[in-house]
Amino acid sequence: MEPRRNDIDDMIVHEKMQVALEYQNEAWADGMADGIEPEIIADAAFALAMRETIRIHGEEGAEAILEQLKARMVAGEFSPARNIQ
Repeated sequence: MEPRRNDIDDMIVHEKMQVALEYQNEAWADGMADGIEPEIIADAAFALAMRETIRIHGEEGAEAILEQLKARMVAGEFSPARNIQ
């Protein structure tokens, strides 16, 4: 059986997310190697992400995304102890 179009789209988005996370991990490691504290790297990453999110979705859209992120955080999705397969 051939995957539905949405399944293929989901797989593409998942793969892109994995690659993007690899890029972020490399940038994080480079910053740490240059002596930048993790708190500063995290703050800079959030600031850039919010600027781009607001540029793309506007302030109301960014606020909705922040609410979704909060729910995901409370659910433990971003916990360092969580294993992602």
